[in-house]
Amino acid sequence: MPHMRRLFFLIPIFLILGLFYFFSKGLHQDPRELPSTLIQQPAPAFALHELDRQKLQSEKIFLGRLTLLNVWASWCESCQEEQAFLMSVKKAHPELFLAGLNYKDKPNQARAWLTKFGNPYQIILEDTDGKVGINYGVYGTPETFLINAKGIILAKHVGPLDQTGIQALLSQVKS
Repeated sequence: MPHMRRLFFLIPIFLILGLFYFFSKGLHQDPRELPSTLIQQPAPAFALHELDRQKLQSEKIFLGRLTLLNVWASWCESCQEEQAFLMSVKKAHPELFLAGLNYKDKPNQARAWLTKFGNPYQIILEDTDGKVGINYGVYGTPETFLINAKGIILAKHVGPLDQTGIQALLSQVKS
């Protein structure tokens, strides 16, 4: 019987220690490093309309060039913060093809937003229902994917892209 009492008191202690371990482990992780099963996998195929233009197949966009696919929306405040940086990326990295995925947005609002903040993209795709974003595992906006010339996703950046983020993405090309 005394043996059972000790066991009864030890169970909560082990549970508390276990919870403490998992919480402390989580505090040391970067929230921008969300796992993606798509890294080193072919980019999910899609057919979307280009903003105000014809429908395009993903392979015609990605294949043959290094692509930065940026998921953005006019309703996204962090995207405004990121937009000026993307304009500088366009100038500093001409080897990159910048594709914008306008996520769960209305085309007229997207056009107005681009007029106001500038357009760094060579192509803008309309994902009005968010299905392509779901296939890419998008958690929210902004998110950016680096896709190589063979259509393989090399890396993903969550949150507004900045100098550290673009360097981390581009380092994946070399490795």
